[in-house]
Amino acid sequence: SLEALIDPPAAERRPVSNPRMARTLVVALALATGSALVAPIARTATPQRQTVVRSSPGGFMEQGTKQFQEQFPEFNSYGWGVSVKAERWNGRHAMFGWAFIIATGYCKAHGLIPDPEKLLDFKEWGTLAIISGGKGGGVTITNERACVLIANVHFLMVSLCAAFCPLPFQDTLLLEPGEPDEEPAGLVPAFDTGLTPAAELWNGRLAMLGLIVFASYSLIYQIPFLNAVDNALGGLLLAPQ
Repeated sequence: SLEALIDPPAAERRPVSNPRMARTLVVALALATGSALVAPIARTATPQRQTVVRSSPGGFMEQGTKQFQEQFPEFNSYGWGVSVKAERWNGRHAMFGWAFIIATGYCKAHGLIPDPEKLLDFKEWGTLAIISGGKGGGVTITNERACVLIANVHFLMVSLCAAFCPLPFQDTLLLEPGEPDEEPAGLVPAFDTGLTPAAELWNGRLAMLGLIVFASYSLIYQIPFLNAVDNALGGLLLAPQ
């Protein structure tokens, strides 16, 4: 015991050649013994809390959602309007739009669009090719613009088929009868990485915000949208590699 170490029986006492060293040894043993009597602290995993910033009760987000539900109950039952379903699909279209924008810039930079500056012939294309002017004349669009237009039409048809005739593994555009909508993600959704619904909302919101920013930049400085994106990328989009 600790008492026996400090004051041993007389029969076991021996002369100590260095009293200072003995006192140091006794104190070290006392500290070690005392620490052994302290109960260990249980190490439990602290659950990670997801911080979601929501609007205050009666805030503009809740008021807008509630007002739309009251004024347009039929549209709201299908997920249209101010809903998570609509936000998710708008974000998906915005993300696809950025993929199409980057692909268009790549094709333009590498000369994959034939005769990009050539104006379309009105006799071959009709009024669809006219920008301004009357029938049989006016300014027509370029071949590059026509290729982009037709590509958008094709993707629009694919999008409509995916929206109204989805495959079993695909998400639906509208809510099914009686299907509840997702819980609102709030002003700042949970920052979940990977293939998660929260990450999709983050990417969709950033994609929609990017389209607004670059469209405004293009209108203010009167430059094409692709040139605005190219300026932000330091000339890497439209410069052939």
